[in-house]
Amino acid sequence: MRNPFASPLWRNQAFVRVWSAATISIFGFLITRIALPLVAILTLGAGAIEVAVLRSVDLGATLVVGLVAGAWVDRLRRRPILIWADLGRAALLASIPIAFVLGVLTFWQLLVVAALAAVLTTFFDAADNAFLPTVVERERLVEANSALAASGSVAEFAGFGVSGILVQILTGPITILINAVTYVVSAVLLMTIRHEEAPPPKVEDREPVLDEIRHGLRLVRHDRTLRAFAIAQMLLTAQWRVFGAVFFLFALDDLKLSPAIVGLVAAVGGGSSFIGAVVATRSTTRWGIGRVAIASALLAALGHLFIPLAPAGLPVVALLCLLAQQLIADSAETVYDVTEVSVRQTFVRDRELGRVASTFRVLAVAAQLLATIGAGLLGEVIGLRATAFLAPLGGLIAAAVLWWSPVRQLRDLPDSPTASAAATSAERLLDPERDRPVGG
Repeated sequence: MRNPFASPLWRNQAFVRVWSAATISIFGFLITRIALPLVAILTLGAGAIEVAVLRSVDLGATLVVGLVAGAWVDRLRRRPILIWADLGRAALLASIPIAFVLGVLTFWQLLVVAALAAVLTTFFDAADNAFLPTVVERERLVEANSALAASGSVAEFAGFGVSGILVQILTGPITILINAVTYVVSAVLLMTIRHEEAPPPKVEDREPVLDEIRHGLRLVRHDRTLRAFAIAQMLLTAQWRVFGAVFFLFALDDLKLSPAIVGLVAAVGGGSSFIGAVVATRSTTRWGIGRVAIASALLAALGHLFIPLAPAGLPVVALLCLLAQQLIADSAETVYDVTEVSVRQTFVRDRELGRVASTFRVLAVAAQLLATIGAGLLGEVIGLRATAFLAPLGGLIAAAVLWWSPVRQLRDLPDSPTASAAATSAERLLDPERDRPVGG
């Protein structure tokens, strides 16, 4: 089998540093995802409502500052934003173990730290998405995003796997210190990158922030390819949130599976995501970007269908159904994510990438919140199994949206962004050929 590390991508030292920084920081971030609510519960005695508020702060931050973050990322150099966001998050998280050791840690501090760290993460994510195309050639963006997704899957498996053990051994606040260290390491790695970015626009050339935000929204709305991917992402995110809202209760209460078995099933998802990341590059090379994106949405829908089909009286069969969902849906959605991000990074001009990425993110988070609330209410009214049957609709409708758009004819990524969303809003509105498919 061909060694993936023999690819020219891995001789790109700037990408290797970006990849290393992302892998290390994701590992630490996922540890905190588990450790932070455990600190609230075990150390501070927080209740269900307090934990729910703590867990939802990041979504609220994205909705509040997401579009603004995208506009500012397009105004500034991206690498300094990444470095300062890492250092800021490290300082915020380090305040938790310090307060714990001093005996002054409170729930309000956790809430403030989580909120401010989420704001910095919103800026980091927008800058990270826009920075990658400056260090990686366009023809290798799918491969680069696949590599990032693969290492992220491994970090997810390892981070979630060891977080509970670390909390038990070190206590929650001290465990969070590990995440602070990973952010510092990430910042140092990013500091060593010497790749020159294109200069940001001059101050006198900038438009008001609200005008720049509206421009980013118009870019997504008026380009049929970007619009189709944005809608599909919202639907797939909603599908996943419907699944997440009912999965644990359904598995524990209806299927009578043990928490250990449920945890094992969830761990399989990390492995299947890794598989999806590995096959993404080869599949898009063989069958084309558009076909792979559509097939991934359909496979994700098929995977989620196994959840409500799991029989309550047959635990072995039920377990196989849950494993099938993790193996099919997780890998398929990883492949979709790689294709969608690569298309965005190729279709959009450098100084518009932050706004487009933030627009996608805000739309996805809005769909996420609506789906979570809706699934919770429906679970009470029509039952968990009936609600779970609604989840695959997200993937099916997403595939239909992509099929009835230029995405279906998208074989390869374009050589330059001028072929699609790179034109200004006015140019696209006046150009009768603005919706011509690219790469088909």
